[in-house]
Amino acid sequence: MKKISYCAAVVAIVCASLQAQVTLLGKSTLTGSSAGSYQDLSGLKYTLENGVPANLLGGFGSGITYAGGNTFLAVPDRGPNAVSFNPLVDDTVAYVNRFHTITMDLAPNSGSGLPFTLTPTLRATTLLNALLPLNYGTGAGLNIIPGKPPINTLLKHYFTGRSDGYDPEHGSADVLDARLDPESIRVSNDGLTVFISDEYGPYIYQFLRATGERLRTFTIPADFYVANPKPTGDEEQATNNTGRVPNKGMEGLAITPDGRTLVGIIQNSLIQDAAEGGDVANVLRIVTIDILSGRTTHQYAYLLTTGSGVSEITALNDHEMIVDERDGKGLGDGSKAKVKQFFKIDLNGATDVSNMDGTAAAAHAVPKTLFLDVVKVLTANGITADQIPAKIEGVSFGPDVNYNGKMVHTIWVANDNDFLQDYSGPNTNPNQFFVFGFTDADLSGSVYVPQPHYSLFGW
Repeated sequence: MKKISYCAAVVAIVCASLQAQVTLLGKSTLTGSSAGSYQDLSGLKYTLENGVPANLLGGFGSGITYAGGNTFLAVPDRGPNAVSFNPLVDDTVAYVNRFHTITMDLAPNSGSGLPFTLTPTLRATTLLNALLPLNYGTGAGLNIIPGKPPINTLLKHYFTGRSDGYDPEHGSADVLDARLDPESIRVSNDGLTVFISDEYGPYIYQFLRATGERLRTFTIPADFYVANPKPTGDEEQATNNTGRVPNKGMEGLAITPDGRTLVGIIQNSLIQDAAEGGDVANVLRIVTIDILSGRTTHQYAYLLTTGSGVSEITALNDHEMIVDERDGKGLGDGSKAKVKQFFKIDLNGATDVSNMDGTAAAAHAVPKTLFLDVVKVLTANGITADQIPAKIEGVSFGPDVNYNGKMVHTIWVANDNDFLQDYSGPNTNPNQFFVFGFTDADLSGSVYVPQPHYSLFGW
């Protein structure tokens, strides 16, 4: 199979990407609804299959989004499955999927340290549910109890992170799958709904912000799904030759400032693309979706150059995006962070690769320039590489702030800590927030357009 040469792409990145002078403004951690509690506000009082409390707070850096004022929304992934207890379901549990509402108070720091102090406060936890009954795992043959949450009611059927929550008679495109692995969250311009991307399907769902009830499921291209869903990633990989790689599906999600388009990106190459061999395994697919009609409108190719995958995409304006490319090194992995880089891409004039195989798509990858080297900026501020979180996943633009007498834009970053913040010693891995400031001059000719928020919600 023909291999792709990436010399031209690499040269373009090096030549076109003078490092933006992005500044670390502040950072903080969030430990729960009260100091050190590691409890959310779901009100769930029972214990999950692995003995972990159902209201454990963690992992919410999988995705964050600005919602206006000083309010952000944060989504954890499929739950606390880093505790080994049952490999037949990849250690997943019937953790009810949810998102959190958090206020972020960023105030000028009059003392030593970073320019601002950041105080996050957990305000609400919203559980994700569907009106129609969902397919939960029975646990048969898997040495585990049924996966239906005990809080289900006649009209509320909750999504969970359990990997066996699907109908084995259907492929992963079944909208009645109960299993959900949220990875990104965006809020609609009116503030009434949220959009959440999922790795299992892959899916993109729309939920009511106030109640967590699912309203819509957006259609993803058919070749993104797998025909044979399985309760473990290894089984699923072995029994499918097309579709998303297990646990590496629709990872990032953006909404354009005009509120009309969703832009999703998968974490790694599709199975069929990777099968072409060589450098094609570095080609990721981007889809754009018209929110009004619900239809996929375009598909683009993104080329990995530094990291092992992509964790987020967020909209700089209606056609330019910031993409979070990273490796898995750093705090939580017992190693030193190396690659946590944000690239700017432009979809205007990019080639639609909907009908192309991986080799052809790679030749038409979107151009990219370096916007922010997270490791470089954090280490310059005294944060050693072994204390930079391995899973830098949540990225969102936030409100402008006054810094040194001028208004600067902010970009907010959060980590997924796999719910393992209770570890003591040097490997303590809390959920953290980092706030970076930048100006229009740092965008190399691009213009940042903030998403408007007309919200009935407020604190």
